[in-house]
Amino acid sequence: MTDYLADVRKYDSGADEAIVKKIVSHLGIALRNRDSSLVSCSDPDELNRVKEKWCAKKFGITGEAADKAVEAVCKAMADDRTKSRVTFYYLTAKELGTLGALA
Repeated sequence: MTDYLADVRKYDSGADEAIVKKIVSHLGIALRNRDSSLVSCSDPDELNRVKEKWCAKKFGITGEAADKAVEAVCKAMADDRTKSRVTFYYLTAKELGTLGALA
């Protein structure tokens, strides 16, 4: 858990540990496999999955708002070759203004 929190805090120094824990819990089994624990911004199917499963299903946000949030997170994490799914989801929720819904 501390690894996830430390990674999120590279991008948001004030990240709430309880919110990170909720994301970890939400992702569950996906975090056990290295490949599924990472997000690839160069894979359109992967980005669509984030928009569908996280933005739309969790928060009810679709279309341009979801596209812009995911694009912004890809830019923010551009220098990170291994984009943690937990961090990616946290930053996407932050971009969408929905972190409070996870508290």
